[in-house]
Amino acid sequence: MSTVLRRLGLTREALIISIRTSVASVASLLLARSLKMPEFYWAPISTIVIVLSTIPPLTLAWQRFAGTASGAVIGALLATYAPHHWLVYGVGVFACGTLSAIARHGGSFRFAAITLSIVFLIAHTSPAWIVAIHRFLEVSVGIAVALLVTVIWPVSPKAN
Repeated sequence: MSTVLRRLGLTREALIISIRTSVASVASLLLARSLKMPEFYWAPISTIVIVLSTIPPLTLAWQRFAGTASGAVIGALLATYAPHHWLVYGVGVFACGTLSAIARHGGSFRFAAITLSIVFLIAHTSPAWIVAIHRFLEVSVGIAVALLVTVIWPVSPKAN
């Protein structure tokens, strides 16, 4: 690589990571679309989060998977059985945090709270349970693709 490109930060590693992330996110997008997922974009977003993580991909994948599952359940329960009120939302976020701590998955809290927010706060045409299941499946597709790519196409830790 030329010196100019290196000075710009465009190293061989940067190119490899960019190509790897592009391939993984497009594969995730195409898979989610082929499965006719209603909000397919959550799959490539999840793939990008995991592929570009600075922590081990399997660790982050588990955190995202567990957090999305718990946030989807809490969000669906609250959206179905509780009034849409800021106080209920706050209780839901609190529940996500405490359940993550009890399950010893503190890293999953952020993903649980994000999923809860999507399921509870955004108006949807489908029932909350359907939205929650879709969100979980869309994110799970992204996680699966990311893990597959990190196994098939590993990069050195210094490259991330």
